[in-house]
Amino acid sequence: MKAPVSQRWCLIFSLFLMAEFAIGELFFEPFNVTYDHRSLLIANRRRMLISAGVHYPRATPKMWPDLIAKAKEGGADVIETYTFWNGHEPIRGEYNFEGRYDLVKFVKLVGSSGLYLFLRIGPYVCAEWNFGGFPVWLRDIPGIEFRTDNPPFKEEMRRFVTKIVNLMREERLFSWQGGPIILLQIENEYGDVENSYGKKGRDYINWAANMAVGLGAGVPWVMCKQSDAPEFIINTCNGYYCDGFKPNSNKKPIFWTEDWDGWYTTWGGRLPHRPVEDLAFAVARFFERGGSLQNYYMYFGGTNFGRTAGGPFYITSYDYDAPIGEYGLLSQPKWGHLKDLHAAIKLCEPALVAVDSPHYIKLGPMQEAHMYRKSGYGKWSRSSESGDESRCSAFLANIDQHKVASVHFQGHIYTLPPWSVSILPDCRNVAYNTAKVGAQTSIKELEFDAPLLSNASALQNVLHQDGASYISEHWVTVDEPVGLWSDHNFTVPGILEHLNVTKDFSDYLWYFTRIYISGEDISFWKKNGTHPALTIDSMRDVVHIFVNQQLEGRGVGRWVKVVQPVELQEGFNDVALLSLTVGLQNYGAFLEKDGGGFRGQVKLTGLKNGDMDLSKLSWTYQVGLKGEMQEIYTLDGNDKAAWVDLTIDGIKSPLSWYKTYFDAPDGLDPVALDLRSMAKGQAWVNGHHIGRYWTLPSSQGGCQRSCDYRGKYDSSKCTTNCGKPTQVRYDVCSSIG
Repeated sequence: MKAPVSQRWCLIFSLFLMAEFAIGELFFEPFNVTYDHRSLLIANRRRMLISAGVHYPRATPKMWPDLIAKAKEGGADVIETYTFWNGHEPIRGEYNFEGRYDLVKFVKLVGSSGLYLFLRIGPYVCAEWNFGGFPVWLRDIPGIEFRTDNPPFKEEMRRFVTKIVNLMREERLFSWQGGPIILLQIENEYGDVENSYGKKGRDYINWAANMAVGLGAGVPWVMCKQSDAPEFIINTCNGYYCDGFKPNSNKKPIFWTEDWDGWYTTWGGRLPHRPVEDLAFAVARFFERGGSLQNYYMYFGGTNFGRTAGGPFYITSYDYDAPIGEYGLLSQPKWGHLKDLHAAIKLCEPALVAVDSPHYIKLGPMQEAHMYRKSGYGKWSRSSESGDESRCSAFLANIDQHKVASVHFQGHIYTLPPWSVSILPDCRNVAYNTAKVGAQTSIKELEFDAPLLSNASALQNVLHQDGASYISEHWVTVDEPVGLWSDHNFTVPGILEHLNVTKDFSDYLWYFTRIYISGEDISFWKKNGTHPALTIDSMRDVVHIFVNQQLEGRGVGRWVKVVQPVELQEGFNDVALLSLTVGLQNYGAFLEKDGGGFRGQVKLTGLKNGDMDLSKLSWTYQVGLKGEMQEIYTLDGNDKAAWVDLTIDGIKSPLSWYKTYFDAPDGLDPVALDLRSMAKGQAWVNGHHIGRYWTLPSSQGGCQRSCDYRGKYDSSKCTTNCGKPTQVRYDVCSSIG
């Protein structure tokens, strides 16, 4: 079989990107990293640092050099990333550091670019990532309780964190070895759940801190959102605004580990956007009021390839309204306006690092200045004419959401737009104002004029590039059976928990049983004009209900009740429940207790003699779909399916596979697969899993006609896409690059 052209095209595109960097062994002259109350000390020198969040598994290795280069061009000093335990150790004791999980390669690329690296080991990451980064096998360890003073969990956590630290040390990637790593993180936002664990939570956080420091990494450790972090760990801020944050000791600097420059999206949700004017305002205020390290979460969001999206119900795209969009393209005006902001902050750096704290000046009822001026040591001078202007910088802030303000500062008058900060690197001339940007909003509308092309009305899929269509008109299909298709199944009494059976090797789990319906029941329903219903007390995330191989209905939700009327015949009836997870829970306490499938009773109601408790019957369990287990989406597995030509009248089964071929477009631009005419499923290109798709539309209400940057932001402000499917386009080239 001829390999699709796209595979060759993506390889050429990837080689072009790889040529931009060469990976060396020594990236810097070895230097130590410490800190004082003002900032990190890099080689004994205070620094003001801009960090760009880029998660290596949400891109491909061929994309990494370009993303790093764009972050550097945008003014970043540091690249930040989590590590992803379930990607690196999918099976207990079997490690994966290849492909998108080649952490060493990613860190070396960062170093070769001249940037530093902030590695957040966790190993819990949240991150809208499946199960918060925990491998599902972890929940099967006897007696385990996650993220608390629990010996089995602590042993597994210690083992993985040690593995990562030792790997970085062996590859000589810490700063004192000439590598780029200057900062590490242990745990992640534990302060949000600590009270749920009581004393065991407090004991755990102290254990985690001591365990991490005891590994001898030789660089500082942080804990974000952890107000009770021990004295030798820097506690940091996460949020939309961190300019008022103070660490729990005056010996620690002010760090902002997650500046939420956008937000994540759920299936059926609106698309959030954060105006760049507000984002720049928040960053400027942070440095104005004494901050020294700020990290964009995210600078590049990327894609939740395969089944890595967490949830439940987080979409495949992780664009996050970031300065670099999902396809690796600059998102304007956000990227450009922030680049100018970073340049202005760098002009101020000599003054910012020279003094321990700024001089505060009230300029009006909602206006203020913070001036950094070094005159000798610790002596302030209000005169802008008195010498070393390279050591004098100021921030003028107007926090009024509505009114322009004219203020007097150092003998000059300055006009400040509402909700803005002006940056004066020399305490006199305005180099930048956060509200003055070429465009009024940062909302992106990506539209294509390409026609939808197919030979079946239900399959209007198209590859988009420059308004052209590249999908073949020839489609083939094969039905997914509703029934047992493999010897790899088992039968036991009762309803088993979904994850205990699948171990998350598939989203799908079949439950099969058989029930007997008497003639009296049939007569009872006809006489009363009623129908029986299959009732599930509690279910997550999706269930498809089949009776005698016919789809009766569906249920969607997180631990919701399902009542589905069903058609039954006299005699034996085959009942099949197809349970689906759509991303495992990634946030909150007691994650090990969360799961999927069904809870409570599954029963048949409306019978003449009362309800039938199906939970007590014997059920046969089968993991996954036949096509999925046979890997018919690969070249090797393709011949295992009896593909037939697809016709307009040929789509009859509710569960079907579809296949076609395409020729890759010319050029190097990103390519996306448009799946707006599909329902729900998963997609592969050249055997690579590009993610889940779902055309679930968002509600009609809640979107704003215009976006006003002024005032505090939250994820419900400045949303778009009401009444439309949350995601219709899926990254093709990135996934197979």
